Amino acid sequence: MSPLLSTSEAAAALDSGAESTAPPATPAEALEMLYAGNRRFSLGQSSSENRHLDRVKAIAARQNPFAAFLGCADSRVPVEFIFDQGFGDLFVTRIAGNIACSENIGSLEFGTQILGAKVLFVLGHSACGAVAATMDGSEVPGQISGLFQYIRPAVKTACGDLDLAVRENVKNQAELLAEASPVISKMIRRNELIVAGGVYDLRTGIVTPVELSL
Repeated sequence: MSPLLSTSEAAAALDSGAESTAPPATPAEALEMLYAGNRRFSLGQSSSENRHLDRVKAIAARQNPFAAFLGCADSRVPVEFIFDQGFGDLFVTRIAGNIACSENIGSLEFGTQILGAKVLFVLGHSACGAVAATMDGSEVPGQISGLFQYIRPAVKTACGDLDLAVRENVKNQAELLAEASPVISKMIRRNELIVAGGVYDLRTGIVTPVELSL
């Protein structure tokens, strides 16, 4: 499987039906676990495994997440719930617009190289306020506009289509992570890491893969 996932490869992972709770041995297995968890969530069949105090105690001394996330800082997008995972399963960074700024890249390098996450997933979502605000172009208070520079390329490509802008932003940020970080790019070349992206639909709960390319 390519380290940067095509739509067909991501769809295959989505349909694989992998329901194992054992730690994934490969990046491909890790991605399959994510999509299997999202399928359970979207069908109202979440297992809620690893969401209890005993799990917290078991991982108190060491964390070993199998996937790392760059997600949007949005109260409607709780990443662990969306993928039906629990304490210690996912290493999640969140920022409005799921943008790959230097601080987040550093955190994700830690989550992958040091903690061992096998998938680096950029998660956007429908009706993203940061993307919509960038598209609108109106004046905003404080430092919010500092996010816009990262999102503008996607907005320009989308030509007024918010859904397309959200997808393009996921693609841009995922490819930036894969290319801009020597740590992440080396892990990709060694087949130790897959970079993937998707968009979470607030109405259905389904994460749809976004095709990535270099």
